[in-house]
Amino acid sequence: MATILLADDEARIRRLVADFLKRDGHTMIEAADGKEALDSLSGNIPIDLAILDVMMPGADGFAVLRSIRERESTRRLPVMMLTARAEELDQLHGLEGGADDYVTKPFSPLVLCARVKNLLLRAGAAQEEKTSFGALDIDEVRHEVRVSGENIGLTPKEYELMIYFKNNRGIALSREKILNAVWGYDYFGDLRTVDTHIKKLRAKLRDYGGKIETVRGYGYRFEV
Repeated sequence: MATILLADDEARIRRLVADFLKRDGHTMIEAADGKEALDSLSGNIPIDLAILDVMMPGADGFAVLRSIRERESTRRLPVMMLTARAEELDQLHGLEGGADDYVTKPFSPLVLCARVKNLLLRAGAAQEEKTSFGALDIDEVRHEVRVSGENIGLTPKEYELMIYFKNNRGIALSREKILNAVWGYDYFGDLRTVDTHIKKLRAKLRDYGGKIETVRGYGYRFEV
């Protein structure tokens, strides 16, 4: 897996993103501001991808991005900009400055992880990943879930649910945790959204639907 630099002055965001990327097997290097990010890039540890918040003290994300693209050693480093600023001009500024992707807050951690994986695959820093449980195959490169070789046609949210369960198999997950992970930490929808999507996911999984067990009064557990 990859070594990822995560630079964001919000500790809560760093913790959220780092926890999810660590579950995917990545090594995280965290920075609380632009200066720390630049120091990490100058260190002895090779970095495979950088995630930069735009609004940081010391040096903002755009300044760090410029430095990355000016250095011979990091010129081709994949960079994702992470920010609450969704204005079109800001996104254009980042992309024209050499950013490879641009994610605005609030965001789904699972979607961010998928976009990180795509960047790493393009850069050749990640390997294809396929997980099988008997006749149930989860192909994270093709974004497909197959039962007995047949693609069961999950919606994007159903697919994110499946990946979350796969990464946390055997663990009882509350509805709140599932909602925060799949719909985003700023989502204020009804918890019944989780139940509705899991009901549909179970039906599509056929004989494997029962592997998503109900934990009474709490949530769900994927038991394989």
